[in-house]
Amino acid sequence: MAKITFDGIEVEVPDGTTILNAARQIGGGVVPPAMCYYTPLKGTGGKCRACLVRVAAGSAKDPRPMPKLVASCITTVQDGMVVENTTSQQVMDVRKGIVEMLLINHPLDCPVCDQAGECDLQDFAFEHGVSTTRYEEERRTFEKIDIGPLIQLHMTRCILCYRCVYTADQLTPERVHGVLGRGDASEIGTYIENIIDNEFSGNVIDVCPVGALTDKTFRFKQRVWFTKPVNAHRDCENEKCCGRVTLWYKGKDVLRVTARKDQYGEVKEWICNTCRFDKKETSDWTLEGPAHINRASVISQNHYELPVVNPQVILDLPESTTRELERNPPLRLGGING
Repeated sequence: MAKITFDGIEVEVPDGTTILNAARQIGGGVVPPAMCYYTPLKGTGGKCRACLVRVAAGSAKDPRPMPKLVASCITTVQDGMVVENTTSQQVMDVRKGIVEMLLINHPLDCPVCDQAGECDLQDFAFEHGVSTTRYEEERRTFEKIDIGPLIQLHMTRCILCYRCVYTADQLTPERVHGVLGRGDASEIGTYIENIIDNEFSGNVIDVCPVGALTDKTFRFKQRVWFTKPVNAHRDCENEKCCGRVTLWYKGKDVLRVTARKDQYGEVKEWICNTCRFDKKETSDWTLEGPAHINRASVISQNHYELPVVNPQVILDLPESTTRELERNPPLRLGGING
């Protein structure tokens, strides 16, 4: 085990743990952002540089600081390491530059992009970006290519995180898409216009941090914050499919089906295309209940999940107020009807 200090908070983690995952054990606002790293996918990390941190002390044996900022997603911890993230102005300034670099060629598609409202780049730019740009050159453009009837590729939005490539490598025996070209001509594409049609191809939609890969069956149907996510499961015929999903409702209609994600937006269990694209009737599923939504997410706006108020904690809560809240609760009361 190794003890490290992250933004003044001491945490003990197993040897070999990355700095990013050590920060995730602490949680909260100290966790660095990650645009390319994806825990279930081997080989990810170290490409977007969004998670750069300052190592003020390398270890207890060698307390010298590292000369440059390091990518926390691929740098393992050492016992006695001291790491600065939000407490380092250098890190904050560099992170603004990373946002600016990612947005250099990214189009202003948010008003029409299906990823709006659950886009990692939107969150990253809001937290660390600036409202102006210094870039005056033409943005790079790509010819549109068709990669199949289920997935829409918008290469102009791609940040080359490689997540979709690693997903295909991990889930399918024969990957047909990858990164073609070099430098600013690099793009996600298929060799000789093959279409992506394997049974788990839809998972590249879930892992994409921006709107480069979107669901054609959900395209332009609804803004995500107007939908209601509900967890559900079914006994899928495909043994590699977990069958546990999130159904996105508008009224009684299921507009789309996605794999379940954790608090860091990562899919832990993959689903097949049959569950994702063919099972869009409530009768196909066993409903479990509303999906949890982070209170900071735009999806939580005017939604049904309400914070818990425990009357035992609020010692001076009048009895009349408690009765009124029971009859017409603006908040869900812990211990009463929570």
